[in-house]
Amino acid sequence: MFDWAKWRRAKGAFKLHLVLDHDGYLPCFGLVTEGAVADVRVAQSLRSPKGSIVVMLPGSPNRGMFGGDGAYGESKASLDALVTRWNAEGVSFVTRQKANADCIKTDSRPVPAGGTVLRDETICLKAIMAGRPDYPDLRCIVVWLEDKQEELVLLTNNFRLAASTIAAIYKDRWQVELFFKLLKQQLRIKTFVGTSANAVRIQVWTALIAVLLLRYLQFRL
Repeated sequence: MFDWAKWRRAKGAFKLHLVLDHDGYLPCFGLVTEGAVADVRVAQSLRSPKGSIVVMLPGSPNRGMFGGDGAYGESKASLDALVTRWNAEGVSFVTRQKANADCIKTDSRPVPAGGTVLRDETICLKAIMAGRPDYPDLRCIVVWLEDKQEELVLLTNNFRLAASTIAAIYKDRWQVELFFKLLKQQLRIKTFVGTSANAVRIQVWTALIAVLLLRYLQFRL
């Protein structure tokens, strides 16, 4: 029915690429595309102010970034270009590292005893660094999740903030999940009144406008 929503042979899908501003958790950028469009391709078109910290959300809890097969379904070259530009523009990122990432530890920093931060290291990634001796080092932070009894491995290019702060920033990514839950459940974005690309976009933008109005009323109250 949704012949424009290219994704898989037997299934259609569309994506809402969304950037939530930490100040108020309201969208500052949104784009509706067919499901086959990779997130990192859209991210390459965004421009964030100097000093911004971008939390990149993996597609599933068990999948991170900077691993053997690139990120968000894109090639390492695309991710390489994005990280290089962010470094040049003074933009930081925080994301989860893939389990199969091939990296070399070049330095380590002390961590507070008895805290949730287990390791704070400087690393270089073999796959992305190949032929790129100028590629910037990354910071790898390993955090213990008490509730899940497992380690969480984070990557960032921010060497200024404390490791615990970096972990707290990534934890706040849950606001992204809550926002989409709001869209799907409370605003009924589960079924669609029309099947054309324009009809779907109108319904999505109407839901986003409704969120904005609700947040404005909450602010006024």
